[in-house]
Amino acid sequence: MNLHAKSDLPPFRPLPMKAPSIETTRGTGGVIYLKSRHPLGPMARSIAHLLEEKAAAHPDRNFIGERTPLPDGSRGDWRYITYGEADAQANAVAQALLDRGLGPDAPLMILSGNSIPHAVMMLGAMKARVPVAPVSVAYSLMSGDHGKLRHVFETAKPKMIFVDNGPLYARALGALPLDGVDTVTILPIPGRKTTPYQDVLRTRPTRDVRTSMDKIGHDTVAKYLFTSGSTGMPKGAIQTHGMMCAVVAAQEALRTEELSPDEVPQGLEWMPWNHISAGNIGFNNNLNAGGTVHLDAGKPLPGMFDETIRNLREISPIVFGSAPIAFGWLADAMERDPVLRDRFFAKLRYVGYGGATMGQDIYERLQALSIAATGMRIPITTMYGATETQGITVVHWVTERVGLVGLPLPGITLKLVPNGTKLEVRVKGPTVTPGYLNRPDLTQKAFDEEGFYSLGDAVKFLDESDPEKGLVFDGRVTEDFKLHSGTWVSTGTLRAAAVAAASPLIQDCVVCGQDREFVALLAWPNMAAAKETAGDPGLSPKEALASEKLRGFLRERLAAHNRANPASSTRVKRILLMLEPPSIDGHEITDKGYINQRAALERRKALLEQLYAAQPSAEVIEIE
Repeated sequence: MNLHAKSDLPPFRPLPMKAPSIETTRGTGGVIYLKSRHPLGPMARSIAHLLEEKAAAHPDRNFIGERTPLPDGSRGDWRYITYGEADAQANAVAQALLDRGLGPDAPLMILSGNSIPHAVMMLGAMKARVPVAPVSVAYSLMSGDHGKLRHVFETAKPKMIFVDNGPLYARALGALPLDGVDTVTILPIPGRKTTPYQDVLRTRPTRDVRTSMDKIGHDTVAKYLFTSGSTGMPKGAIQTHGMMCAVVAAQEALRTEELSPDEVPQGLEWMPWNHISAGNIGFNNNLNAGGTVHLDAGKPLPGMFDETIRNLREISPIVFGSAPIAFGWLADAMERDPVLRDRFFAKLRYVGYGGATMGQDIYERLQALSIAATGMRIPITTMYGATETQGITVVHWVTERVGLVGLPLPGITLKLVPNGTKLEVRVKGPTVTPGYLNRPDLTQKAFDEEGFYSLGDAVKFLDESDPEKGLVFDGRVTEDFKLHSGTWVSTGTLRAAAVAAASPLIQDCVVCGQDREFVALLAWPNMAAAKETAGDPGLSPKEALASEKLRGFLRERLAAHNRANPASSTRVKRILLMLEPPSIDGHEITDKGYINQRAALERRKALLEQLYAAQPSAEVIEIE
């Protein structure tokens, strides 16, 4: 199907959201303020109160589902916890925490993937006004030195740690000074004294839980979410109940129609709860809707995505959100399986992506699949924000343009400040953090003289004469650099364009060229795609990358990119493919999967010199 012949395409499914309505104000020095004219609307008192509200309204409705783990490591049938059960168990957890002296100054740290017990511990802690610090699984299970885990522990100073799988996390726990810290486990750790999770659930709630609930307000701290940023070591961004409730209220303020009371929204979630996208926005939106979220043990990785496909054969989501890489894998599966395709699109209202820009090729494949399944195109939206801000902009209108970050949510004010050749994004509103845990110095640096939080990102208008057409992501201000000629290179924009041009072969890349004569790339290949491109799935990784078919594919694709983008700041002259994955301990990659360009270039100086050698080695691919 030719998706470029747009006049011949069927219409989009209706998107049940209000049209853009933006107030634009010009300040001094070229500063632009943007604010939605749609009012914010009522906010829940807290996430803990929202749980009680939904439990009272739907006590027997399934809240969270997960597949039962089997002894061989596979997953069995779905098991669920209802809203009523979750509220009752959260009350027991709250009482247990209060009995042990936890409170606003004594946090709960969680070392666990997404699970029903994880959710119960989190919600119980919220009821007891105990800040929750869910930690990236990678800090425990993928790190060699546990430096980031120790840093999080020392910053949060928890009085209790919840660990779902004690033996799995035993080595990580051994790296922490746990004197005086209660460790709660589902599976015990041989040789270590721990508190069984079931003992916590057997705690009988008293009036103390209600007394604690009565003290919760919008300023009450609910979580500490740790974000690496560009400095390497994680910073604890404070998350209040008001911040999280404001994001829910802002999205509700854009809604134009309610779901049928007889329809329970179904969702599938693989992204970890130590991120705002899943742990705050996805989790809390599902709670607000009274929906059922199914926890997906699959991931968009070789050998793990089959579990996601298995789950989507049983679940037809109303809204489906994920990272662009997951949509590429999903499109591959649906193109091979019309039954899966039809099941996926059966109830789908719209798709949301985040974390990176979706490539045009993936967009067009999804639309072709939607047309084949439903006869209509599917709206594809995105939300933009950060750990410190929650979601602040959203694409809430039908568009054929990928790469937009949308417009401000109700209640949010964006401040666009000229910075070199770009507009730097700053934000103020009820979704923004009050600061960083135990780091007043970082807090002070993060906010400008008007109290706007500085994200370090840049945006531009799709159409400067019509702001309501939306904003486009324009890279990280701190990552951009100049070539030897003095020409600025927009790293974020070029990175996304290069990955899209070489799709599906390039998984991610580092844009090089500061003070050099030309732009080049250090790139990580998708090895499954590399072997397929080379024409032999039995090849070793080194053999696949040395294949002339693969090298010819890259030359062809990037040469086409260069013809469409001939300027020195957008033209790629060389590329070197890397087998060593980005290092978490080396700060090359955050636990969200975002590449730290500066750290990667510093750590891979030898490859950088190889890339720019006067006589490049055979591994370097030159592009016309």
